[in-house]
Formats: sequence, structure tokens, C-alpha cells
Amino acid sequence: MKTLTICGSMRFSSQMKDIAWQLESEEGYAVIQCTYQPAHTKVKSEELARIISAHYRKIDLCDAIYVVDINGYIGESVKREIAYALFKGKEVLY
Repeated sequence: MKTLTICGSMRFSSQMKDIAWQLESEEGYAVIQCTYQPAHTKVKSEELARIISAHYRKIDLCDAIYVVDINGYIGESVKREIAYALFKGKEVLY
């Protein structure tokens, strides 16, 4: 069983949760999800730095990343995550 880390724009957080469900329940992957920001919550810069660091650690722990690219959209943060995963020798799935 492969372990995947979900990577995608937070504008698609609802879809990412659904995709994580599908990947685990139907495809048999173990999914590490990103941290979802509660609605109407302002994130401080030090909090954001910790969240980003934790997300990259999740990429370190997984076998592959799963990029959620609704309508082909991949933002700059996700592009950096893809580059990092490839640098670390991780498979990138879409």
C-alpha cells in the first residue's frame, strides 16, 4: 500500500477531502492530508511557516504526492511542492 500526501490549492479544500476519501476507500492508498484552515480564520506568519514545514515533512514521509488540479489549476505553492517531491525522488500523481 502506497502512502500519498495530498497537494493542492486551498480553494479546492472541499474537493481534496472527497478525493482523499476516494483514494483510501476505493483505491487502497494511505492518505496524508494537508492541514485545512478553518473558515474565517486569519493565519499568522509564524503559524503559516509551521504549517508549510509540516507539509513538506509529510512529503518526506510519503511514497508519492497526489496533486489536485481542478480545471488544470496548479498554484505556485503546489508547483514548489511538486519540485520538492521530485527532488526527493517521490512519484507525482494527478
